[in-house]
Amino acid sequence: MVSTVLNANLATRFRNFFTTRDFIFHDGRDLKRFSVAGRTQALLAGIAAITVTFSAYGVSQAAFGAVMASGIAGEAVTPEAKLAKMRNEMAQMEADVEAVKQAAQLHAARVEQRQKIIAGVLTGKGSPDDVGEPVPAADLTGDSAMAREVLAPLRKVEARQAKLAEQARKTAQIRIHLTTSHLRSLGIKPERYVAGGMGGPFEPVSSEAAAAAASSATTAAETSADAQFRSLFQTWQKLDVLEQTVISIPSMQPVENVKLTSSFGVRSDPFHGSAAMHAGVDIPGPLGTPIYATADGVVGRAGRFGGYGNLITVNHGKGIETRYGHLSKILVASNTRVRRGQLIGLMGSTGRSTGSHLHYEVRIDGAAVNPMPFMQNANVLDQIQQRATRVQLTAAAGN
Repeated sequence: MVSTVLNANLATRFRNFFTTRDFIFHDGRDLKRFSVAGRTQALLAGIAAITVTFSAYGVSQAAFGAVMASGIAGEAVTPEAKLAKMRNEMAQMEADVEAVKQAAQLHAARVEQRQKIIAGVLTGKGSPDDVGEPVPAADLTGDSAMAREVLAPLRKVEARQAKLAEQARKTAQIRIHLTTSHLRSLGIKPERYVAGGMGGPFEPVSSEAAAAAASSATTAAETSADAQFRSLFQTWQKLDVLEQTVISIPSMQPVENVKLTSSFGVRSDPFHGSAAMHAGVDIPGPLGTPIYATADGVVGRAGRFGGYGNLITVNHGKGIETRYGHLSKILVASNTRVRRGQLIGLMGSTGRSTGSHLHYEVRIDGAAVNPMPFMQNANVLDQIQQRATRVQLTAAAGN
């Protein structure tokens, strides 16, 4: 009821304000009179109001633009600001592209290195020293769609390599088992040449440090592959050490035709007839029969030495030494390197000897061992040595 009365009052006031008005003006000669109806006045007032409203809107927009340009609103939209923003976006894009590029290069290097490791284990060519430690996984923070697209082919190759790595590791383990078995059959402990084992006190790591360590690899699959190739690389190192060790093991006959007149061990002394220890084997032959080095090494003694007569000792490394006694002629000098199969002297009967023969010894850490297993396993050791020699030649060719 109140609102109805109020509306009626407003309408009455509006009609009273816009009543018919008469206007009189002088045009210079006559007085003229005209009237403006209330409805016309209301229409003109509305037009004026609309004009003022649009003018106010234009002023407000101009004021808002000035505020934005001055930076008061917190975001600049000037041409210079837009250019700076574009430059920042371009710089970020370039940084992302560079990160992907470096990650791709790292992945490619890792693929190439892993291929060398697999080939080295399976073929016996190359050595762990040539390849170096395995390349770690690329740490690409915030793996983008661009990175995933670029690295996808390389990751597929790495997945196939991971399968081959397991096969290569099994092959290497078989070769290690065969090599260690042959070494033990010769009375040589492989453990003295291959250092193995890991340890240390247990110290728990914080969750933050563990998370940081885990984030260094792009994916769990890459982490597993890294561990797999580290294991394969360590197995290859162990195999390489063992096969290089075999190079120092006497593995051929010191003369072409071998027959024995005295074996290794306790025997009846040829001069006194009493029991005595014989530290080697006696191989008879004509005076001047060629004598060959049975493994690579460095000549220690080359001259007269007690009951040995003219004696040559060759140090093969790893605590292994061979001795060649009763020679008629020495063809090498002390402190010179000799190769397996190299002619080093001629058979004779110097020293404590009853006739022309070669007294041949093999010693490990100074203790005499039976030379016969070394000569009897010559073919097996030859195969191992040939693989080790190929590794040396490949490494030399790469330098």
